[in-house]
Amino acid sequence: MKTWARLSLYGLGIALTFGGAYGVAGAVVPESTVDSWTRGDEMDEHGQDHGAESAVTTETTATGPADSGLAGLALGAAGYELSSVDAPMQVGETGELSFQVRDASGAPVTQYTTAHEKDLHLIVVRADGSQFRHVHPELDETTGTWSTPWEWAAAGSYRVYADVTPAGAEESLTLTRTVQVAGDLVPVVPQPARSDQVDGFTVTVDGELVAGEASELTFTVTRDGEPVVALEPYLGAFGHLVALRDGDLAYLHVHAEGGDPEPGQTAGPEITFAAQTPTAGRYLLYLDFQVDGQVRTAELVLDAAPGADPAGPESGPHPEGH
Repeated sequence: MKTWARLSLYGLGIALTFGGAYGVAGAVVPESTVDSWTRGDEMDEHGQDHGAESAVTTETTATGPADSGLAGLALGAAGYELSSVDAPMQVGETGELSFQVRDASGAPVTQYTTAHEKDLHLIVVRADGSQFRHVHPELDETTGTWSTPWEWAAAGSYRVYADVTPAGAEESLTLTRTVQVAGDLVPVVPQPARSDQVDGFTVTVDGELVAGEASELTFTVTRDGEPVVALEPYLGAFGHLVALRDGDLAYLHVHAEGGDPEPGQTAGPEITFAAQTPTAGRYLLYLDFQVDGQVRTAELVLDAAPGADPAGPESGPHPEGH
């Protein structure tokens, strides 16, 4: 596959580093899975049967792997916590999905720092990586409740992520809950996929992921075999990428770096990111891009190869920063 040139408008570079300064408080999946995280195992949630007798429930808090350094595995971080999630009771029922972000005293947070044009980014995805949605709910400042119209398309175990920066917080936080939606589950097993077609667009990715090393990924958008050069700004950039680690859904929410696009400016067909994955394994990539005022999401899957053994017989201490 031909490697496309990097987008030159900003010299895009995204550090898709799953490590970071996110504090991990309590994991929001069943305690039986936490042990596997602690051992470093890859958890397989694909075959879960949630039972038709239950409606929508939120998992109870369990002690998480506090030293993992991974985002998206806990309902609490830096003294803030995601409340339980209210949502429609069954597949096909229309209603609202709502929740609060609460501070250390339990009070709902009502003031936030805007990041990438929004005060909160809501990501919802089923445990097998399917049914991905990225939306921006509305805040009721009198109650601190976030809400958005909602309908479940399929049963299963869903991870709900709130990516926020409460006013006064030192950094952005990724808070999460796991929500169970009753019904017959037809799991999807993610397979490596370097291209995806969505609404007549084809998105391909060039580059290789290597655990612990910076890896360049270039996404190319075409339509009917022709390069798309009319990518429009979305959330202050020409491309927006969410990456999840298959198995435990460790999460990162990133945007293109660089100056803000000028009014009316377009770009394409390439968008380049610099990715750094913490471990070998499978990674689920969701690329948001906007054309003609409509946002579309391409879903791709890459495997990260093992990195060089830092403790091999010929090597000394591995330098920081890889």
